[in-house]
Amino acid sequence: MTDNEKMTELEWHRKQAAALFNHTWDLIDKGENRTRLESNEMIHSAHASRYHWGVVVNSRKYPQTGPTNLERGDWLISRVYSLLNIPQMSLYYAQQCLDTCLKEKIGDFDLAFAYEAMARANAIAKSSEEASKYFKLAEKASEAIAKEEDKKYFLNELKSLEI
Repeated sequence: MTDNEKMTELEWHRKQAAALFNHTWDLIDKGENRTRLESNEMIHSAHASRYHWGVVVNSRKYPQTGPTNLERGDWLISRVYSLLNIPQMSLYYAQQCLDTCLKEKIGDFDLAFAYEAMARANAIAKSSEEASKYFKLAEKASEAIAKEEDKKYFLNELKSLEI
């Protein structure tokens, strides 16, 4: 970007949100090779991404952003905490994600993943009845995923749950 192509503040927040989301995924993908320092960084980058999405979405001035960006940020935070076996925080953000989907009538891929997050969080919290309930809701929600590629990806992720 040249000096003549300055970003607005909202453009900067949007860029940070996306970059931090992707960085968090890079850390997630490290799996067992992730260090403790990288695990901490993964928590911070997921929260930072969600913060920047909140600034952009709540401004109501940036095109093509909305509640979906927020629930995906909450989903990512929940996934990070589930990977690190921190059930209380995973449950909190999974519930935030699901609440946003239900309130805003967000369906398809996102609703299925909101149920998956609840199943995953409950599984690490050792609440097998709740985990099973949300796993079944996730399976049911997957039937409404429009794109076959998205459905395959989702079902593969759902299979990784041990319920």
